[in-house]
Amino acid sequence: MSAHTPAFWFVVPAAGSGSRMQSTMPKQYLPLCNKTILDQTLSRLLSVPEISGIVLALSVDDAFFSASDFRNHSKIYPVIGGKERSDSVLSALEFLRDKIQDDDWVLVHDAARPCVTRESIESLKAELADNPVGGILAIPVADTLKAVDSQNSILKTIDRRSLWQAQTPQMFRFGVLYSALKNVNSQELVTDEASAIELAGLSAKVISGRTDNIKITRPTDLDLAEFILQKQSASGI
Repeated sequence: MSAHTPAFWFVVPAAGSGSRMQSTMPKQYLPLCNKTILDQTLSRLLSVPEISGIVLALSVDDAFFSASDFRNHSKIYPVIGGKERSDSVLSALEFLRDKIQDDDWVLVHDAARPCVTRESIESLKAELADNPVGGILAIPVADTLKAVDSQNSILKTIDRRSLWQAQTPQMFRFGVLYSALKNVNSQELVTDEASAIELAGLSAKVISGRTDNIKITRPTDLDLAEFILQKQSASGI
């Protein structure tokens, strides 16, 4: 690796429709505490010092970001995303290719995860500072897990002792992540960046996150996210 001080870039894939939210608009644009979900998320990421920028992957027919509080922000770079999350992330990495070195850091963060704390992001950066690959925020699985069949009948209980629930940001060296995503077979399941790293035969580190770093997926999650943001604000987070 070179001796230069690594840069930090965020990538936010925001091209999805969020169909499980039962809404007429993409979920990242639903209102949350007087902003959109996406603007809440971008506000959190922009609070992290010494970031070079945020590459925001939007749908080709996005009609909402033009009304964002951050539409003209100097550190936000919109690009056209793709059908799948991995396509959007790869599009963002293509944008960064001539702006970044292989050992610089890319932190991919869900657009619908607005409650991430700056403290968690700083912990991720510190823990992975000397790691040649990268890692992710995650929390140990707390609930009892059941494997079921196609009729939703329980087959067995899964041992949860070695299981963690992945969160974001997921932070990897640019060169490692770019190569991993470029080489993913279309038949392989890639639901997050760590999946691509695993398929490349590499190991990502898990950094303990917070349970309040929720992903808004269903309508009831909005009320929970609002409660969390209010509690965090009252606590100075």
